[in-house]
Amino acid sequence: QVQLIESGGGLVQAGGSLRLSCAASGRTFSNYVMGWFRQAPGKEREFVAALSWSGGSTLYTNSVKGRFTISRDNAKNAIDLQMNSLKPEDTAVYYCATRPLVISRRPSEYTYWGQGTQVTVSS
Repeated sequence: QVQLIESGGGLVQAGGSLRLSCAASGRTFSNYVMGWFRQAPGKEREFVAALSWSGGSTLYTNSVKGRFTISRDNAKNAIDLQMNSLKPEDTAVYYCATRPLVISRRPSEYTYWGQGTQVTVSS
C-alpha cells in the first residue's frame, strides 16, 4: 500500500524559508512522478511543483519559480520542497502526491496523496 507522509511545515515570517519532505513507501517509484500541491482556505487545490523520479525532470508553477526547489533524496526515498523567500500568499496546506510516468499539473490525475502539512507565512 502506497503511503506518502509529509513533514516540515510550520510558521515562518515573510522572507523566511522552510523545507518540506515527503517520505514515500509501498512500491518502487522509479517510473512515477512526485508532485507538491497546496490548498489555501476557500480556494481550490493548486499545483506547485513536480519531479520525475527516474529522469529528474521538474516543473514549477510560475508563482514559485526561482523561490522553490523540488528534489529527490534517494537514500530516504523522499521528495523535498525547499521554499525560500516565502510570502504570505504561500500560506496553505501543502500536499504530496504521486502518479505514474508523466508530469501533470492537474490534481485529479494524481493517484495517491499524503495527509498534508500546514505552512503559514506571517507578514
